[in-house]
Amino acid sequence: MVLNGEMLIGASAVRGNAGNQLAFNPTTNTDIPEPVFNLGARQEVERAAQLAHDAFDYYRNLPLSRRAAFLESIADNIMQIGDILLERAHAETGLPIARLQGERGRTVGQLRLFAKVVRDGHFLSATIDSAEPDRQPLPRADLRLVKIPLGPVAVFGASNFPLAFSVAGGDTASALAAGAPVIVKAHSAHLGTSELVGRAIQKAVGEHQLPEGVFSLLFGKGREVGEQLVAHPVIKAVGFTGSRQGGLALVNIARNRPEPIPVYAEMSSINPVFILPAALNLRGAEIARGLVDSLTMGAGQFCTNPGLVLAIDSPELEQFIHSATDAVIGKEAQTMLTGPIHEAYDAGNAKVQMASGVQTVAMGQDADGKPNAARAALYATDAAHFLENPDLHAEMFGPATIIVRARDMDELLQITQALEGQLTATLQIEPADYAAAARLMPLLERKAGRILVNGFPTGVEVCHAMVHGGPFPASSNAMFTSVGATSIDRFLRPVCYQDMPDQLLPEALKQNNSSEIFRMLDGQLRKD
Repeated sequence: MVLNGEMLIGASAVRGNAGNQLAFNPTTNTDIPEPVFNLGARQEVERAAQLAHDAFDYYRNLPLSRRAAFLESIADNIMQIGDILLERAHAETGLPIARLQGERGRTVGQLRLFAKVVRDGHFLSATIDSAEPDRQPLPRADLRLVKIPLGPVAVFGASNFPLAFSVAGGDTASALAAGAPVIVKAHSAHLGTSELVGRAIQKAVGEHQLPEGVFSLLFGKGREVGEQLVAHPVIKAVGFTGSRQGGLALVNIARNRPEPIPVYAEMSSINPVFILPAALNLRGAEIARGLVDSLTMGAGQFCTNPGLVLAIDSPELEQFIHSATDAVIGKEAQTMLTGPIHEAYDAGNAKVQMASGVQTVAMGQDADGKPNAARAALYATDAAHFLENPDLHAEMFGPATIIVRARDMDELLQITQALEGQLTATLQIEPADYAAAARLMPLLERKAGRILVNGFPTGVEVCHAMVHGGPFPASSNAMFTSVGATSIDRFLRPVCYQDMPDQLLPEALKQNNSSEIFRMLDGQLRKD
């Protein structure tokens, strides 16, 4: 697979004229000299958008089996890139090869999951209410519903997952599965990785003889290309994973268009971990070690990183803090994805350290001059100081967490009530804690998209039941998930057909059901 520093607009490899950029190695704090990436501007956005528009109706009407096979080909092509992809991603992100191997597996796995989702056809919600011409007092028309894609989708690559949340990541896979062409704005932190994966998708488009506008990949420095893409009238939805500031900027652009469109932005979360008394008493040291391992995984650069620990003050809590301290001071500093991410992490730590009522409990090992390396950090405060200081509620994107001591269960509930929306909430509990946990559950259901017990939130399974989203600011639309089979729903809308001749109906609603999908027929799930 070639790497030339080129954008991929439809079937073409394009060198933009809006400047150039080198990729960056955060481990050595130096530029990667080759290739030079030529950046795009409005001209490239317009070309990609026009091709996506031209491809839309053909692509969305492909037989489900062909769409599924296309997704599987993308997965195969990514695997065929081989170690070159892992080595390039490692150079551009500093992430270990083993971590990237797992992420590649997740990337191709979710493409294959969506191929199964497409073949199954359940995502279409095909529904038929047969005509009842003799119904009294009024007859009923023949009514049939199916979901169709919204239109071309803009996807923004995420910094922290150069494969699984980037060019062929969950947003792209679910949009393509829905029948929507995709234009990806590559993240500047892994340009070479993006081009390699983009070429794998472009190759699959050609192999399946699809319209070239089914996929394009754009490079652009700063916000200009991304903003132009979201504002373009051809684009009908946006997938984004990143900062709250970046997500809200895209939401505002999308809202202010002549035709507003949805932005599915996964943004900010501190993922509280509740350790209730019986669990603290029985497993405090074990929980402390697991927490710190979760906290420092991947230098803490996970959307689901446990950035807050909540517990009732007790001698057992002090012993937990002692065990967590021992674990933190043994952790080596780790390279972060980019210089700016490392600077933001240091700034967040400085703000917490200066906050009234906050104790710096432990710091991980010093970076010893290693560039862009984050030290793990453990802080502690009480409920009163936490509640009065909004800065302590902010995400520190990195391996830092704050332990908050509550006086009693009522104060723990008060803290929970004050939390913003979260991707996850974790309960560390034993049977003796179930009554207290039951008091927390109504609040947690309102606050989080995923509630887990006796585990840690890092690690998001790609499956049918997963929810990776939550109330604001965890995501811009709490009705949807950005991971798992149901993430396809973000890019679909229902259409009802009344008394439509069979010849004009979508394939999923025709009488013969040639796709052999399950349909809701007069209130019963059937396959005939």
